Formats: sequence, structure tokens, C-alpha cells
Amino acid sequence: MRVKTFLSLLILGICFVSAKNASVPSGKLDGSWVPVRQEMAGKALQKDDFANQKLMISDSNYTFTAESVDKGVLKYGDGKMDIYGREGVNMGRHFTALYKYENEELTICYNMGGDSYPEGFETKGKRLFFLSVFKKEGVK
Repeated sequence: MRVKTFLSLLILGICFVSAKNASVPSGKLDGSWVPVRQEMAGKALQKDDFANQKLMISDSNYTFTAESVDKGVLKYGDGKMDIYGREGVNMGRHFTALYKYENEELTICYNMGGDSYPEGFETKGKRLFFLSVFKKEGVK
């Protein structure tokens, strides 16, 4: 249960993107996103662990639903994200992340420690790094 809660919080912090990024077409990230793959510290998570998660992005606001609901603000640009929890279990927390949008997938690599940005989309050997790959809900 603690692992799922931690992962939910991690994903919540990691999964937030604003529609104002110059490298991503305006509005492209707005909408409902569901995870299709996740890993933490180099280990893949089972689909059952994230089957009921959802990330909603609207401009610079996010809502992440897992075992609980988290809401906050995200800022992004040049492939980097800053995620600020405002409601829920991540209230008052700041996460840093890298993101990319390619082939209709949003990939986010989070540093749950928030002290620096990941250098790449690799979590192996980094216990506080979490990676999540999302697709827009309803897109196969």
C-alpha cells in the first residue's frame, strides 16, 4: 500500500505539463492522460499498479487521480518541468522533471527529491527517479 501511495504521489508530481511550451503545440497536452508504462529506480511497475490513474492537464493546472486526488500548478519549457502541489498529499511539494512529447506519447521523468532535473529519461540506480509514459485517454 505504501508503494502504491508513493508511486501515486510520484506520478502526480511528475505528470504535469502546461500548454504554453514553445516546443509543444498549444493545447496539445491539455486533456486526460492515462499511463501505459511506468518505472521507478530502474524497475518496471506492473500495469495493475497504475491501471486506475489519470492525469488531467488544463493550461498550467493539473489534477492527478490515483488512490487520492492531487492538484497543483506546473510550469514547463525547454524539456524541463516544475511541478507544485497545491492540494492533496503533495501539497507544498515541488518536483522537477524532464518531459518529451513524441509519437502521441507524453514521457515524464521525475526527480521526486526536487533538488535537480534528471539528466535523461533513465531511472536505474536513482531511487527517487520515476518515469511515466502517458497516452491521451481514448487514443490507442
